Amino acid sequence: MMMDFAGKSLDLSAPHVMGIVNVTPDSFSDGGRFFSADKALEQARKLVEDGATIIDIGGESTRPGSDPVRLEEEIRRVVPAIEAIHSELDVVISIDTMKADVMRAAVSAGASLINDVNALRGEGALQAAADLAVPVCLMHMQGTPQNMQQQPHYQDVVSEVRTFLFERVAVCEAAGIARSQIILDPGFGFGKNARHNLRLMKHLLSLTESDLPVLVGVSRKSIIGAMLNVSVEERLAGSLALASIAVWQGAKIIRSHDVRETVQAIRLCEHVMQVNDFD
Repeated sequence: MMMDFAGKSLDLSAPHVMGIVNVTPDSFSDGGRFFSADKALEQARKLVEDGATIIDIGGESTRPGSDPVRLEEEIRRVVPAIEAIHSELDVVISIDTMKADVMRAAVSAGASLINDVNALRGEGALQAAADLAVPVCLMHMQGTPQNMQQQPHYQDVVSEVRTFLFERVAVCEAAGIARSQIILDPGFGFGKNARHNLRLMKHLLSLTESDLPVLVGVSRKSIIGAMLNVSVEERLAGSLALASIAVWQGAKIIRSHDVRETVQAIRLCEHVMQVNDFD
């Protein structure tokens, strides 16, 4: 399962780790730490050394209750970081944005994956993605970052998330985006309570059994705090457990703050999954 990212190919038959670099002052886990292009590049270097094959750059926090960022400010945050990373590192750069103009500016600066928590539903986003002809990751979110955790409700979260994502796939294909350039993300923590997240993880096969690669982002998220009663700083073990469960069920990209440890965890999963039972 090869996917082309503007000339750089990744074999998604095996899982990859996407390292997170937030150039924001207010992200829930690392807000403000990598706000400058120099700091973002320094962190990207470390994540690539630790085994990341994709670096996800975000200039607008999507944590619950976060405030929107003006277009010009988001571009000002992400473009210098993308340019710096693209000029030095041989890595796929992902732009985490909902805005069409940010997508265009980021791809022009060197990004080769659009990671949209709004599944290209924003004004002009679908057309921008079609024009830019780079892979896209479509995520499920009930509501908006401002209100998504205010009593989320589903009749059947697994089937509803799956139906939404494949409806968006159909819309993308109709707009000219090739199916071979689409990644799915069930959106853990985006308009879902702890039970919803647990059910999605338990039934992740409902997505991974399709022909489209699945990205899972559970790194340091509130479900770990809710289940284990630990702070953000104490969520590494929980993050690795959920990442391993996701890979066991077929996830191909794990989005993580803790790349080195995540790479080790999923490599062990791969060894177990691939061992020959008859040698």
